[in-house]
Amino acid sequence: MTLRNLLLGATMLCAGATPAYAFAQDAAPAANDTDYGNEIIVTASKRSQTLQDTPVAVSVTSAAQLEESQIRDLIDLQTAVPSLRVSQLQSSANTNFIIRGFGNGANNAGIEPSVGVFIDGVYRSRSAAQIGDLPNVERIEVLRGPQSTLFGKNASAGVISIVTQKPQYDFGGSAEVTYGNFNALTVKGDVTGPISDTVAFSIGGAYNRRDGYAKDLKLDTDVNDRNRWGVRGQLLFEPTDALSIRLIGDYDKIDENCCIAGNVIAGPTVAITNALAGGPSVDANNPFSYRVYNNFLSSNEIENYGGSAQIDYDLGALALTSITAYREVRALTNQDSDFTGADLIGENSQNLGIDTFTQELRLTSDFDGPLNFLVGGYYFNEKINQKNDIRFGTQFRPYGDQLIRAASGNALNVALLEQTFGALEGAPTRYIGTFFRAGDGLDEAYTLKNDAFSIFGTVDFEVTDRLTLSLGGNYTKDRKRFATDVVSTDVFSGINLDAPQYAPFRNQLLLGGALQQAGVNPNDPAAVGAFATNPATAPIFQQFVAFANANQNNPAANPLNGLKAFQFLPPFLNVPNSVEKARTNDGDFAYSVRAAYELTDTVNIYATYATGFKASSVNLSRDSRPLASDLPAITAAGLRTTNLAAGSRFAAPEESTVYEFGLKGQWDVAAVNVAVFKQSIKGFQSNVFTGTGFALANAGKQSTFGIEFDGSVRPVRGLNLTLAATYLDAKYDSFVNSAFGDISGTTPAGIPELSMTMGATYTHEFAGGTKAIAHVDYSYESPVQIVEGLAGFPAGVAEGLQREVNSLNASFTIRLTNGLDVGVWGRNLTNAQYLTTIFPAVAQAGSVSGYPSQPRTYGGTVRFKF
Repeated sequence: MTLRNLLLGATMLCAGATPAYAFAQDAAPAANDTDYGNEIIVTASKRSQTLQDTPVAVSVTSAAQLEESQIRDLIDLQTAVPSLRVSQLQSSANTNFIIRGFGNGANNAGIEPSVGVFIDGVYRSRSAAQIGDLPNVERIEVLRGPQSTLFGKNASAGVISIVTQKPQYDFGGSAEVTYGNFNALTVKGDVTGPISDTVAFSIGGAYNRRDGYAKDLKLDTDVNDRNRWGVRGQLLFEPTDALSIRLIGDYDKIDENCCIAGNVIAGPTVAITNALAGGPSVDANNPFSYRVYNNFLSSNEIENYGGSAQIDYDLGALALTSITAYREVRALTNQDSDFTGADLIGENSQNLGIDTFTQELRLTSDFDGPLNFLVGGYYFNEKINQKNDIRFGTQFRPYGDQLIRAASGNALNVALLEQTFGALEGAPTRYIGTFFRAGDGLDEAYTLKNDAFSIFGTVDFEVTDRLTLSLGGNYTKDRKRFATDVVSTDVFSGINLDAPQYAPFRNQLLLGGALQQAGVNPNDPAAVGAFATNPATAPIFQQFVAFANANQNNPAANPLNGLKAFQFLPPFLNVPNSVEKARTNDGDFAYSVRAAYELTDTVNIYATYATGFKASSVNLSRDSRPLASDLPAITAAGLRTTNLAAGSRFAAPEESTVYEFGLKGQWDVAAVNVAVFKQSIKGFQSNVFTGTGFALANAGKQSTFGIEFDGSVRPVRGLNLTLAATYLDAKYDSFVNSAFGDISGTTPAGIPELSMTMGATYTHEFAGGTKAIAHVDYSYESPVQIVEGLAGFPAGVAEGLQREVNSLNASFTIRLTNGLDVGVWGRNLTNAQYLTTIFPAVAQAGSVSGYPSQPRTYGGTVRFKF
């Protein structure tokens, strides 16, 4: 489907639901099944307005839509918001958000997201994917494009805001039980009511479990299960009409196994892993069988808890708001990351702790005159402690032996290398039994301290009753200090294969290689002697000897170079050190200019130019390497470790810009919103897995031209039709030093040209007030290349691996007048299958792994509201 199809579909619908931003503060009234189009109240630009009057691009998903579509986390939300892409990566705690083709994420706490996530006004600095387990979600807003004017910290691509219902002074609540396939069970409940005339409370909780939808044939158990629960309590104090204090505390826990990776391309190492496993080690070339082979269950034990206090004080024409929050995340994860039945990686664990304190203070005016303003400040303090361990399994030694034999034409093996290197160092037994030894690997520890503050403000000036001009600015200062303590016990990776003491061995191999090319078996002394003494071949033999002598210390001709690929975990140069200071200090002034004009009482237009900013991201991983420009100073200081390669310790800041024109219309039976934009990011922070590690680098520039359409129409009473569609034309204007070379001018992977969601909801009210509600929605993404490239694979392989999404969801609910709902639902009813992410298989050259999409799910729900 093309841009022509998108415009044709928009013309046929002739209506839309809206882009408008609503921040999770000053909560609007709860959504219900009568919410419609641009009449919804949101707090865009941190002020309460209707979507129609909000001159910003936002998609809003109401509580009714969440219930009808059974949207249970932010991964599901992308089926309702075409401009949003969400993928779950290595663990339950690792989710990547992309808006308009911009965004990043990794299993690396030092790499901050480009899309900010807020829950009830509190910034979640890392993945926050659990919306379905939050009690009484009121709405979710996805703000598209750079939002650094009001959100200086990590909003260079957009913002996701989740709003829950505040406590009510009328006693009420709800209870819900859902049961579905894979033995899924969800129980939710909340209660709210008054404590006094000026104090109200609410408390809610959720329990969510499901058997795994994949089968581990080696462990004989289901995998990719769900097991999580949480509680959330609120108190609302309103001692006077002018003062409101909202206190929120929450705790949630995850204890589940996630995430399976299937085999997409079975390379030559599969035969080795099959032999070691004593049978199949992967379901070769069949990622959608949901059958895997592992040595141990991947585990995710995650605790997420904290509290916040929002104080609103009405000063008449001015309003003062303060939001204070403190949060902690504790995550312990482990994964069989070779994804095979052979015990290659015995442990790949992470113990992560994140402590975050935030404080926002702002003053907002509400004057009768033409001029109004908002001014505020924001402070962010975060401490990260991360410990990782990766260790060889019991079968990595024989696996490594097979790799070395294959790379050397069976001339070398692990035992021979151990004996030879030890003998040449004068310690014959030094290395015996140490190469690829079970339990060896890396012990890693990282710390990061981040302080940031922002000063921001906006000014709105009503030139006429219909024309409003707005200016906004935000100065952000961001400082990071980090340190590493990484120790490698991988003995083979600590060998310098170019070292002078190994010259005799290299000489022998060079001479043997030359003899072999001449048809002489170098391991047959008689044959070598005959070749060396035969008058006809003796001169040739002497040439071979001279060549070996001349090149035994030549790194370019080193016959051991092929073994360097198997030095997986070399010694680590820790920071800070005398050359690398291990800190960043970024500052930026982001600004926006906007004009909003009311063409008629039902049609508004706006034009915006805005800039955005995201501070440096730090590479808190084993792939952290010094810059190439620092290597001479590191060598001069005597700090250079064996096999030290260049890379990056951090990625420089991102700077984004957007030119955007929007139109919003609201009529009795229809609503429509259109945004046309050109958005770019300079210094986009790219993080690509290469099979042995992650390459963190800044792209020169990435840009996207796009059109977003969001509309709805009610052709007859009770029927609401919706269409949301996004067309994106994205490219790397400049990306010279990517992990795959110069890819300037190419389309960034994972960004579909066209994505759309079509939906229909029909509500029939019977005599007496009982309602029947039928809902169906369909989401589509055009085919797209999943990754930019695959390390070690020829051109064309990555291009041939594409993703296309066709997903159908539906629900049917009977709503009784006593508050009881009974319904059935299904997600991905067509059982569409696609790969969310692919990557070179860990330490398995020639193989590709990938995360498959979730299969069809369905079930029934009983809900009671009182």
